Amino acid sequence: MKILYLTSRFPYPLEKGDKLRAYNQIKELSKTHQVILYSITENKVIDKSNSEIEKITYFHQVSVLSSIQKYLNLVRGLVNSLPFQINYFYNKSRKVNVEKLIIRFNPDLIFCQLIRMSELVKNSNKPKVLDYMDAFSKGIERRIEEQPFYLKWIYGLEHKRLLEYEAKIHPFFDASIIISNADKDLIPMNNAGAIEIVRNGVNFDYFKPQPQTTKEFDLVFTGNMSYAPNVSAVLYLHNEILPFLKAKLPDIKILIAGANPASKIIELHNVNFVVTGWVEEINDYYAKSKIFIAPMHIGTGLQNKLLEAMAMHLPCITSPLVNKSLGAIENEEILIANNAEEFANFVLQLLQQKDFADKIASAGFEFVKRNFTWSKTIEQLNSILIRIVS
Repeated sequence: MKILYLTSRFPYPLEKGDKLRAYNQIKELSKTHQVILYSITENKVIDKSNSEIEKITYFHQVSVLSSIQKYLNLVRGLVNSLPFQINYFYNKSRKVNVEKLIIRFNPDLIFCQLIRMSELVKNSNKPKVLDYMDAFSKGIERRIEEQPFYLKWIYGLEHKRLLEYEAKIHPFFDASIIISNADKDLIPMNNAGAIEIVRNGVNFDYFKPQPQTTKEFDLVFTGNMSYAPNVSAVLYLHNEILPFLKAKLPDIKILIAGANPASKIIELHNVNFVVTGWVEEINDYYAKSKIFIAPMHIGTGLQNKLLEAMAMHLPCITSPLVNKSLGAIENEEILIANNAEEFANFVLQLLQQKDFADKIASAGFEFVKRNFTWSKTIEQLNSILIRIVS
């Protein structure tokens, strides 16, 4: 079948969770279907990224958001009732662009990644699937308290609008999917049970142990380092957890690897708290580390970084919030800490007890191998697409 796939970011390089999900879904679906991609992007797409997407799509088109468009779109959000997330990416010219693609290619189905893109196609009479991915409204709500006073009202308004929109948009689509049961439970509507769970997967050919690599770092945390929940986690690691660790291990080495680090993260860089910025081969940085730590207490969705670390046989420590979406067995497949001291104690235990660390790492690997393969998740997604077209 022909699938028109819409994204609010160009799905390469893979430095964000929505890009990773889109890229792998498109890559697998393109083996049996023709995928026509329409992406909005904030920056010009470089040749290498274009080449990678050309390999897995039948056709792709990009719409670049100019600075003036971003400004005008957000201003529009002050005078209408749509969430700012929707206003930021939507305008009539993009809607026309998508309608032209529908006329040109006559797709059998439209796949809309994230509610950000739903206004472009919600009234189309084609079969449609919406991927909520995670619960945006809850993610914004969890970030309100961390905002300066002059932004709290904006985040509060956005939270209210997203709550309404996530419920209202559902009936416009023939099927809806989301990344985890935990996120599904956060979608505020009576028939949220109709949303189906389609998880992410792991590329086990890429994320695999490198026993020959020297372990240079005691701890590693990865991700897009301009994403607010990741920034918050790094600051918590540095300001709250690290003092407990340095009391016992003054020379502990921590690695923060990921694209676009915020200035407040860059300022933390030193010989024992290394901030890399963008890296070409993130698997090498997992391999250089002994333990993966994800002390996140805001955000939603499934944390791909944990799947990747587990696939590389790293013992992992995280928060109850993160594991609610992941669903690993506490104290067997993963370690769960409720405060800074607990995080530090688990780190010390793993560093001092190799057998315990190996046990958690092995069980974590078996957990992701059993539950998070792209082949299995795309098989499930494909069955949903075929069902609604049929």
